[in-house]
Amino acid sequence: MKRMISVALGVFLLLTVAGISFAEEPSKLDLKVGDQLFVCGCGPDCKCDTMARKPGKCVCGKPMVQGTVTKVEAGTAMIKTDKGEQLFKTVGLYACACGKGCDCNTISQKAGKCVCGKAMKKVKTTKATKAKKS
Repeated sequence: MKRMISVALGVFLLLTVAGISFAEEPSKLDLKVGDQLFVCGCGPDCKCDTMARKPGKCVCGKPMVQGTVTKVEAGTAMIKTDKGEQLFKTVGLYACACGKGCDCNTISQKAGKCVCGKAMKKVKTTKATKAKKS
């Protein structure tokens, strides 16, 4: 009986650690070709790379534009808008701080307000996050 409890506890701990390891980061957008989202419409000179699942204002203060993902690579995505195609980072230094109930998924490379209107939080960078950004 003790052995069965030990095995069950070991499996539970293993599954818990695996779940935490593979949980989606709030600062990363997992995109695929054809996905629709909203991005900063300032152009390639703007380095905020703000992206969100909902419309709103960019951290730059300008309205975001709707776009379609045309290509996805490690840490980046090519987004086509009515202004042309632009490469965006898919791992943000800042993320929406609205909590689990929020589904806007705003990320940015610069501080500012989320499309929900709340201040974005700086993402804690871990070794795993750094490796994913490379």
